[in-house]
Amino acid sequence: MWEKYKPYIISILIALGVGGLSAFLTKDSMNIYEEINTPPLSPPGWLFPIVWGILFVLMGIGAARVYIIGKKEKKNIKPVLKIYGIQLAVNFFWSILFFNARAFLFSFLWLVFLWILIYIMIDRFKKIDEPAAYLQIPYIIWVTFAGYLNLMIWILNK
Repeated sequence: MWEKYKPYIISILIALGVGGLSAFLTKDSMNIYEEINTPPLSPPGWLFPIVWGILFVLMGIGAARVYIIGKKEKKNIKPVLKIYGIQLAVNFFWSILFFNARAFLFSFLWLVFLWILIYIMIDRFKKIDEPAAYLQIPYIIWVTFAGYLNLMIWILNK
């Protein structure tokens, strides 16, 4: 039974670990959200860790599905999982750039780069396992919304 769920558990723990480490490294700067001008539709600060937690779990499940199905069907999954890893690393650094460095414009540009990587990841996931790709739709929607928030924060706090 452990073998069946092992890829899911490991993949989810990796994704949550990346998000958790990023949150830990920015915890002393999170109060910035309360201090800056925020645009309409800005959610309360407490909502972000909940949403990101769910998104990291979905990322982990999607990556595990790609790994399992790719191995089973003898598909080359290395390039797909490489894109997944790169977008995870880019995601990790966004919080540090935004909260710790307060580099709002650069953070927005970084988020655009992340969005492109997520789009590529979804496309590549879909070629291996469509449900894995569909699990990433909330992620790209949230990053699109985060892009709006980030850009507006830069504009409102120049």
